[in-house]
Formats: sequence, C-alpha cells, structure tokens
Amino acid sequence: RIFHQYHNTFAPLNVSDYEAISRCEREVPEYFNFASDVLDKWSQIEKERKGPSNPALWWINGKGDEMKWSFEELGFLSQKVANMLSGPCGLQRGDRVLVILPRIPEWWLLNVACMRTGVIIIPGTTQLTAQDICYRLLASKAKCIVTTDVLAPAVDSVASKCQFLKTKLIVSESSRAEWLNFSSLL
Repeated sequence: RIFHQYHNTFAPLNVSDYEAISRCEREVPEYFNFASDVLDKWSQIEKERKGPSNPALWWINGKGDEMKWSFEELGFLSQKVANMLSGPCGLQRGDRVLVILPRIPEWWLLNVACMRTGVIIIPGTTQLTAQDICYRLLASKAKCIVTTDVLAPAVDSVASKCQFLKTKLIVSESSRAEWLNFSSLL
C-alpha cells in the first residue's frame, strides 16, 4: 500500500538487499540512528508536502481515547524527551534505563528518545515484582528507572539496595517524593 508520493524514498530492505549486504555488495552505514536517519527524514518530507499526513503514531486506549501524532510531532516530542534524559535525568550515551510502563504514548517517546541519545533502554513488563525489579536494576546497572505510580512503591522498597540507580522518573498526573515527574519535565 502506498501512503504518499515518496514511497520509494525509504523503502524497506527486502531479502535480496540483506543478502547483498552480507556479500559486501551493498554499503552498510557506519553509523545509523533510527530517530535521525528515519523519523527526522519522514518529518522533513511531511513538512515539504504541506498537506495532510498519515499518523506516525496512532494510539487508542481501552476507553476509546485516542492520540495521533504526525512524524513532525513525534520527532519534536522525542527530542524533548531526549533532552529530559540527558538533562534532569543525567543520562549519557551508553547509560541504561529500565522502563516499566504499559503501552502508553510515553513508552514510545522513551524508546525513540533513547535511540536519539544512545541510552540503552531495558523494557520491562508491568507484572514485575519488587524482587524482579531489584534483580534487573542490579544486573543491568541501570542509572534510571521509569514507571507509573502503580509500581513506584515497589521501586521505592528496593531502591536503597541498587547502588547504580540515580534517577527515578514517574509517568503520572500526581507527584511523588524523590521522583521526577515525566509530564512536568516534558
């Protein structure tokens, strides 16, 4: 299905392309960053078209509430989250962040922001217990954790055992002591 006139510009690689790369018949980029090499290019194409665009992210929750972001909006918001990670959260390229969120828009923003900054994202299911969270924080040496107010008490109960953990970021409408609030920082 063709979404717009530039459909060939960023066509996905097919099997023969991968085989050509493995035979060294095709150049593999030395550096590749999905956020800047793909998302930002789609955003630029969207700007140049100056017309209605297809959503880059279309999220609908169980209640029927929906959120649609264009490529430009997704790029802009992910840049803000990247600034949040490298600013108030104090993360640098190669640092690890444990993200325990349901599939909400903030989960996607964090994924793209981590790609932008070179921060290593460690996704976790919302079914983790305090012991599971502690194990993952210790094993990964994560400097930051991002979760909701549902799992924040579990994190607080084990945070003192996790010497590498420096920043706790909560995705919630309310604030919590010793946690940075995602929405406020955004």
